[in-house]
Amino acid sequence: MHKTHPNITLAPIIGHRGNSAAAPENTQAAVIAAHDAGIGWVELDVQLLGDGTPVIWHDKDVARCSDGKGNIGRLHWAQASKLDVGGWFGDAFRGERMASLPSMLTLLNALDMSVNIELKINPGRDVKALVERVMPLLRSALSPERLIVSSFDAQALAYCRHYGNARELALGKLFRALPADWRTQCQSIDAYSVHCHWPRLKRYQISAVRDAGYPLLCYTVNDPSAFHPYWALGVSSVFTDDPVTFQRYLLNHSNELNHPNARK
Repeated sequence: MHKTHPNITLAPIIGHRGNSAAAPENTQAAVIAAHDAGIGWVELDVQLLGDGTPVIWHDKDVARCSDGKGNIGRLHWAQASKLDVGGWFGDAFRGERMASLPSMLTLLNALDMSVNIELKINPGRDVKALVERVMPLLRSALSPERLIVSSFDAQALAYCRHYGNARELALGKLFRALPADWRTQCQSIDAYSVHCHWPRLKRYQISAVRDAGYPLLCYTVNDPSAFHPYWALGVSSVFTDDPVTFQRYLLNHSNELNHPNARK
């Protein structure tokens, strides 16, 4: 069993980039939409602009989810803050602005929501600079019970560990496919949780993670029926783009699911 961690109450459903089926991903609107749907946990991505401003954004550039172009690492806040990051999703969100990390943390606190922040390490970016800019903000704004910091990048998580021991800061190790040395990787950073791409998981791997005492969080799950058998195997939570549909499915099938969290 791995070390004691913050007393986190994980929800079975975590809104991936907010409620990104109902509002543009990684925006304040998406977080509000998750809250309005009764979702208490969201997953959001953070990275730095060229001037060091931490922003809630996934891609290495802004082309897909805004009315602008350009690499995130070359933009300054004065430019990024003027982008329309909602119109691409629908007219109702036209004029939505990119969220800085401080503004998003203010919103999360106002809504009393919990968050999994993924440190997004795009090619060529400074891992240490991201951690040094982001971690003090997270630690000062959120209690340990409301925060998980995750990344695919082991170095980033190792840097994060300097900002709190395992009792103070929950770290989640992201994997695409679970490697043979997953446990060693998790132990090296005192990880709280294991995050995996669900179609690649084998039954024995789920059992191994569960038996080692790590919560297993699966991404990105948008078919609750196909995922149905995984609850009984020991999965703790799912990241989903459509938390409302997932929530409805769990409520309608609660008697069939051998998983206590699925009945909440």
